[in-house]
Amino acid sequence: MTPETKKRLAAEAAVREIRDGMAVGLGTGSTAVFAIVEIGRRMREEGLRITAIPTSRESETNAVAQGIPLVTFAQCPRLNLTIDGADWIDPRSLDVIKGYGGALLWEKIVAAASDRLIIIADDTKLVVRLGEGKKIPVEVVPFGWETTAARIETLGGMFEVRRGADGTTFTTDSGHIILDCVFEPSADPAALERALAMTIGVVETGLFIGMAGTAFVAGAESMMRLDRGPDAPGGVRTTVIPYEV
Repeated sequence: MTPETKKRLAAEAAVREIRDGMAVGLGTGSTAVFAIVEIGRRMREEGLRITAIPTSRESETNAVAQGIPLVTFAQCPRLNLTIDGADWIDPRSLDVIKGYGGALLWEKIVAAASDRLIIIADDTKLVVRLGEGKKIPVEVVPFGWETTAARIETLGGMFEVRRGADGTTFTTDSGHIILDCVFEPSADPAALERALAMTIGVVETGLFIGMAGTAFVAGAESMMRLDRGPDAPGGVRTTVIPYEV
């Protein structure tokens, strides 16, 4: 099974959670685009009626192409759910790292305004310890970014300024830059997220701690559904769903 097939299966499983009349957040990235396409299919073939808010200009363009009606937060201040991808997932906690696509600020704003955040991914995104050896995107204000980077270094981080394909400094849809940071393996993700959030010049981080309620993770032979809940062992319940033949 190809990685693209896994992404599509995870996206389709998540889109089945959408009900008629919902307000939905549309994620960004290679996996989230499968969800946008599946939402469009359901609208055309099943008559599904929703409104949506995109997490990037890219997802906005994809939604328009699928005929998905878009609204603003002024029109719809609260969403029923958001479906989005993740770059890394800790299956024990459902904490994730996002932002490799550069949309972390808008993604976190939309996720925070949603009753549920559903993560979709293939099984290569699972990690034993969140952040260990992985880059954590940190979105910062361009003015004085060097001083912000120096403050991040005092927290134990090493950074690289993200570049675009043409080699120039990457800028987000909000006009900020991204520092891709690596921290000591012993760093506690929740404590690190709080410390970065308090750092002058930092706009947002790619650490999504305690935000995801459900994740659909597609493997070669089955789908794994992870649900956060107080009655689940360790806080997260795992359900293995075999693929239909």
